[in-house]
Amino acid sequence: MIDKRPLRSAQWFGTTDKNGFMYRSWMKNQGIPDHEFQGKPIIGICNTWSELTPCNAHFRKIAEHVKKGVLEAGGFPVEFPVFSNGESNLRPTAMLTRNLASMDVEESIRGNPVDAVVLLVGCDKTTPALLMGAASCDVPTIVVTGGPMLNGKHKGRDIGAGTIVWQMHEQYKAGQIDLNEFLSAEAGMSRSAGTCNTMGTASTMACMAEALGTSLPHNAAIPAVDSRRYVLAHLSGMRIVDMVHEDLRLSKVLTKEAFENAIRVNAAIGGSTNAVIHLKAIAGRIGVELELDDWTRIGRGMPTIVDLQPSGRFLMEEFYYAGGLPAVIRRLGENNLLPNPDALTVNGKTLWENCVQAPIYGEDEVIRALDNPLRKDGGICVLRGNLAPSGAVLKPSAATPELMKHRGRAVVFEDFDDYKARIADPDLDVDETCILVMKNCGPKGYPGMAEVGNMGLPPKVLAKGITDMVRISDARMSGTAYGTVVLHVAPEAAAGGPLAVVCNGDFIELDCYEGRLHLDIPDAELQERLAAWKAPQGLLWDGGYRRLFVEHVMQADEGCDFDFLVGCRGAGVPRHSH
Repeated sequence: MIDKRPLRSAQWFGTTDKNGFMYRSWMKNQGIPDHEFQGKPIIGICNTWSELTPCNAHFRKIAEHVKKGVLEAGGFPVEFPVFSNGESNLRPTAMLTRNLASMDVEESIRGNPVDAVVLLVGCDKTTPALLMGAASCDVPTIVVTGGPMLNGKHKGRDIGAGTIVWQMHEQYKAGQIDLNEFLSAEAGMSRSAGTCNTMGTASTMACMAEALGTSLPHNAAIPAVDSRRYVLAHLSGMRIVDMVHEDLRLSKVLTKEAFENAIRVNAAIGGSTNAVIHLKAIAGRIGVELELDDWTRIGRGMPTIVDLQPSGRFLMEEFYYAGGLPAVIRRLGENNLLPNPDALTVNGKTLWENCVQAPIYGEDEVIRALDNPLRKDGGICVLRGNLAPSGAVLKPSAATPELMKHRGRAVVFEDFDDYKARIADPDLDVDETCILVMKNCGPKGYPGMAEVGNMGLPPKVLAKGITDMVRISDARMSGTAYGTVVLHVAPEAAAGGPLAVVCNGDFIELDCYEGRLHLDIPDAELQERLAAWKAPQGLLWDGGYRRLFVEHVMQADEGCDFDFLVGCRGAGVPRHSH
């Protein structure tokens, strides 16, 4: 029998004075009987449901199944909304509001009578945002992901959400398909509830949540419309009640060891570069030191064994049927590639205990054997040099091997608008050997660091049958995108980083194998250019959240969190409101 601990919620509902009367009475207007306030754990369900976040539009139903589990285990569920930062609709980028959502979650948890939380996440930024907010409070927490949509279908073949957009748009620009063909894939791409069905950022962060130990096994891959997704939600609701009694708080799960496991898993799955930023931000909230160099130390040399788009062939549906993330972790563990098998997870077992007997199906196709990887070294490539003193990243599993060591002439775009205005110009002085460089798309410069780093190639290059070029920017790219793309250059151009002073015609050297990104000009000339540089106009907005963001956002290598949000502030009960 689990010893019942003093409940945080009892400081609202457990007294017989004026305040206890008020808290209970107003809650009772919802038809809640008195016995629900008599010592039951109150479980908050943080719901990012929104019809403007289509990936999460099915979360009302998932929440109902979580509630059933909470009630069965003897808790009382209370659902509340938090800011839903949906990737597909929000402008200028959902990354702008990730920190806002985390603040919403943190203050909602701390200010309300909840003993633990279930985080309903799915779309890209909802997973890190909610984990960041919960980490700053450090209460018992479990993640329930909405799951990926079913395979897209077009002309009798599978197509991947997001990835097919980039592919077909390039074909359209190259004159290989017409507009009708391009638009014909729309309905078939997104044909069920759920997140992108590729190993985009949503799927990556779902895998990261599971690898970190913050969810039950199989949470990452079960399709959104599969009945087993609702079973997992129910079981998660049951488990969170026990976590309250066990005092299994987030800080006991989100350890340095857990983050090391996640880094290794990210390489194995061919995960999104966005994970680098998000894991850093989550680690910063819980007080774990996580640096860019940890991605090199832990991730480099790890083969990519999950054959999913955009790096490979298959989609999340096949990934689940092949065994999902537990199967991947089993592969790693059996080959002594799991850094910390004894890391604790939210079900009270270690990561290895959860996965040691995980079945693997599919004849080593979707989840490959270690001796037949998709990419021999799939670890995120961290680059440094005079062009990126604080680092930059590249995803090897989605890059062209021949371009990962390359020297080329820079074709420079001052910002995204400049890129859009000039990239299709037939007179643009560019060929496939050049390096496309885009500035002022970082955290401050965009603002919010939009997913524009996977610059589409010039049509005249595409017309030659070329499908990849080296591209460098301080932007991010979608996890569904692909190519030899250097991202997250830090410091960014708008903050006066060296990227700001790259000129047309400069030569740049990229060497992923040595982790080098070098602007080939004399040091004295670089310093002269930097001394003459002036910050672009209009960075500081007149007011509002955007101004707060630009003034306080940190750089990509620091997780793009706000400087005043780093750290764990706990869930101490605030003073009474009356």
